[in-house]
Amino acid sequence: MIKVYGIKNCDSVKKALKFFKANDLEYTLFDFKIETLPCEKISFWLTQVEMKTLFNARSTTYRNLKLKEMNLNESEKEEWLCKENLLIKRPVVEYKDEVLVGFNEENYQRSFL
Repeated sequence: MIKVYGIKNCDSVKKALKFFKANDLEYTLFDFKIETLPCEKISFWLTQVEMKTLFNARSTTYRNLKLKEMNLNESEKEEWLCKENLLIKRPVVEYKDEVLVGFNEENYQRSFL
């Protein structure tokens, strides 16, 4: 089963869900606005992908919290990801032993079809 993490109104999440529906792939959506993600999940993802891939430094949340001025190191960024799930680049997709971040149709075709 494909597990998608993100928020329903995010354009990238919408594209991912549309891809899965169009290809008759079953998935579940973990919505950051409804549920809080456990820090252990973020720590696991960081064993699979780099911080710069997972941490969304272009998000509205990042700008509103003025995190750029704090010049965060990797562990501080991880702490912020735990506190503010909306700082996570979306969608994060878990499938088998793979973690994909963001929507890229070529990568999705390679991984899921």
